[in-house]
Amino acid sequence: MVKLLLFGYGNPGRGDDALGPELIGCIAQLHLAGVECQNDMQLQVEHVTDLAACDRVLFIDADMTCAEPCDFSEISAEKDGSYTSHAMSPTALLYAYRQVYGKDAPPAFLLRIRGYDFALGDPLTEQAAANLDAATRLVHELCMDASLQRWRRHLVNKGDPVA
Repeated sequence: MVKLLLFGYGNPGRGDDALGPELIGCIAQLHLAGVECQNDMQLQVEHVTDLAACDRVLFIDADMTCAEPCDFSEISAEKDGSYTSHAMSPTALLYAYRQVYGKDAPPAFLLRIRGYDFALGDPLTEQAAANLDAATRLVHELCMDASLQRWRRHLVNKGDPVA
């Protein structure tokens, strides 16, 4: 059985920025075998240890610029400006994994869920909630068939539909 790590990040106190943690909460309630659910407000270098015990990782975040309802892409290690900061990009975290373990991280993907309002103290918008529903269905489907081939069939950057 493939061990999946679903890692949602974002600030639950900033409106639609809560999409990543909200999706993690939805999937965690299902208690799916082989699926570990984690969330945090931001990615940090310490999270490289979380990647070591999994076969595949899916990072989940809110995004104001992606298409509705969400964008699903495969990512790889890349050194960027966030590499030395307290908040890292998923690609920088994969790069840090390579530096720490001397090998590539497990195959990794990024799910960006379209958000609209990121103001402090605001609730999730109705549009973002609808996008969250679509993204949750996609992630549930990915968890039910965790084959790399199946995941790659869903890639937006390959021209395939998400939902």
